[in-house]
Amino acid sequence: QVQLVESGGGLVQAGGSLRLSCAASGRTFSRYVMAWFRQAPGKEREFVAAIRSNGDNTAYSDSVKGRFTISRDNAKNTVYLQMNSLKPEDTAVYYCNAVTFEAAKLYNYWGQGIQVTVSS
Repeated sequence: QVQLVESGGGLVQAGGSLRLSCAASGRTFSRYVMAWFRQAPGKEREFVAAIRSNGDNTAYSDSVKGRFTISRDNAKNTVYLQMNSLKPEDTAVYYCNAVTFEAAKLYNYWGQGIQVTVSS
């Protein structure tokens, strides 16, 4: 079982920056692929970024590529999302996600979400 707690959200002006953090419980954090998703009002949850368990590979949605950076610190059981050059369309609830596949079973966990609001 993994519990995920996001922090670092808030209100920022367009062009500004925020850094989200997601702290995970448990001693198996390093086994999980970690990701960030977001959901804007009236829209479906969408993928933002992901990072492999050892941090050697990342992926981004086209809408955030070049502006957002995902990273992780396995010693601190934490994954980060550095968000730069924020736009009003980045306004959403951001969710942390942890997933791994072990012993033929998929383990998939979500945080409670945190609000990011970008004003124009």
